[in-house]
Amino acid sequence: MIRKLWYAVLESSELGREPLGVTRLGERLVFWRDETGKPACFYDRCAHRGAALALGEIREGRIQCPFHGLEYDPSGRCVRIPANGREAPVPPQFRMRSYPTHEEYGIIWIWWGEDPTADLEPPLFFEDLKGMKSWKTVVDPWDNHYTKVLENQLDVVHLPFVHRTTIGRGDKTLVEGPGLEWKGERMFFHYVYNKVDDGTRPRKPSEVPVPDPKRDYKLECILPNMWENRIAEKVRVLGLFVPVDETHTLLYLRFYQDFMRLPLLKELVLRLACRFNLVVAHQDRRVVNTQIPKGDGTGKGELLIQGDLPIMEFRKRRIELRKAAEGSRKG
Repeated sequence: MIRKLWYAVLESSELGREPLGVTRLGERLVFWRDETGKPACFYDRCAHRGAALALGEIREGRIQCPFHGLEYDPSGRCVRIPANGREAPVPPQFRMRSYPTHEEYGIIWIWWGEDPTADLEPPLFFEDLKGMKSWKTVVDPWDNHYTKVLENQLDVVHLPFVHRTTIGRGDKTLVEGPGLEWKGERMFFHYVYNKVDDGTRPRKPSEVPVPDPKRDYKLECILPNMWENRIAEKVRVLGLFVPVDETHTLLYLRFYQDFMRLPLLKELVLRLACRFNLVVAHQDRRVVNTQIPKGDGTGKGELLIQGDLPIMEFRKRRIELRKAAEGSRKG
């Protein structure tokens, strides 16, 4: 995993009034809300004796350790040690490593790094999703590095084989392009031009239209761990590829729709769409869970082809982001 980046890690609905202990990015973390409702995040390990703060309580905007009652503010600083008396100063070393959080669009991000700047920019999000209010999410566990799971969504070559009974029907095994368009440093669009093999040479990525003036359909990726399938003007699928550790990922699949407004029918559409999305995802999961090496994130040992261009670009940019993060830590 690459430090000094915003990672989507939770849905807002998962974090209520009680502390929530989870493993993310290989670390045991605790999330909780202060008096204003803003999420806080830091190591789920009390500085005193190492107990899990997620088992504690929220008291007057602070989280209290369940073991000896130490209280921490949202920054991770211990502000009270009951055994020492209410007026006793707290030694400065009683502090938890905390991470900045951002909550918007029903998602909670953390900035996974040290020494964030005061003017830290908020995380990127997909512009076309910001105004959509009707969605439903399913969460699915996968047994591989989060990049392997995300790269599966960038892979246009596998569609007629893994998904021959669902979204890959039609035997479109010839991959033209695919088209790719960068939007800034961490976001790109990619365009699918698969067709039935008619014996002709597939067009190169430079030979397919980008963007395609004849259709609005495209796939979008925001590094490090978000992806969108722009199916139609009023239908979208969002994927959050949440790193648990080096070999485990939680896939948050969110279906958006803006064509059905009647409450009961809207809920039916959302439920059926989520069920179908899981069927498709499990066709992928069966194969992706077998990919090796696990816990690598580089694709070491693979031989790529023209149709893998989105994966190549994703990996290239990750290498650049990793170098930038490591360089800033040395500096």
